[in-house]
Amino acid sequence: MSDVSPLWPATLHHFRLDSEDPAALLDFYGAGLGMAAKQLGEDLWRLDGPARRLLVGRGDNESVAYGAFAIPEVARLEALQRWLEARGVEILANPSPLFGNAAFAIADPDGQILVFGVPGPEAGAAAAGTDDALPGRIQHLVFASAQPETVAAFYRDTLGFVVSDEVRTDDGQLGACFLRSDEEHHSYAVFRADAARYDHHALETDCWNDIRDWADHFATMRVPIWWGPGRHGPGNNLFAMVRDPDGNRIELSAEIEHMPRDMEFRTWAHEEFTLNMWGGAWMRS
Repeated sequence: MSDVSPLWPATLHHFRLDSEDPAALLDFYGAGLGMAAKQLGEDLWRLDGPARRLLVGRGDNESVAYGAFAIPEVARLEALQRWLEARGVEILANPSPLFGNAAFAIADPDGQILVFGVPGPEAGAAAAGTDDALPGRIQHLVFASAQPETVAAFYRDTLGFVVSDEVRTDDGQLGACFLRSDEEHHSYAVFRADAARYDHHALETDCWNDIRDWADHFATMRVPIWWGPGRHGPGNNLFAMVRDPDGNRIELSAEIEHMPRDMEFRTWAHEEFTLNMWGGAWMRS
């Protein structure tokens, strides 16, 4: 049996965000993020923009039903399923309509659902009318957890994500862990908090000026910057964050660090400077 997971490389493809008022989210992501909506079912919609896609469903506010990662080849997807089965991970049915038969799901230690699949032509096609939207490729998804050590170990040891950076408190507790599934610094991260919950998702822009243009665009909508602009220590990326009508946080990022698979992880202090080297930080714990 191989001791290296077949996961690498995998990229965040889409996720499902739930809301008690889906219409408000559809309006916001349409006007704010240049994403065109298409209804897929009574309580499910897909949103498409340039290099970004999202499902919106009816459900509890500020909750993600699942995150979905793309695996380029069916053979590697099948190898990943065998790898996980050999480690006692229960394989679940694929809940995402954006992946076809070549897909499966699992649950992490907090019960968060992850989908792995091979995108078909229908999943990759951007909706019409979004070509002039500002650049922002869907890039990472982040959760909070009351057991970040257990969750991070599952992503690292069972799934095969690679740790890029850890944030440690003075007494050695894990405050945050950033993990990558390709050479970009993180496609997933977990922060210590009082309970498991969705934290934020990020769109990777082309350059610093794009973040300026996004800020100007949101200003026309009277949507303020919630955090930033700043620069993260882990990842070294420039960022600004806004919030949608439900309070979900959207990060606009630029210049995220690239790291080879065999590059060693680093450890940072649990302090504001780590999360924003330019100023104040959003401290989850």
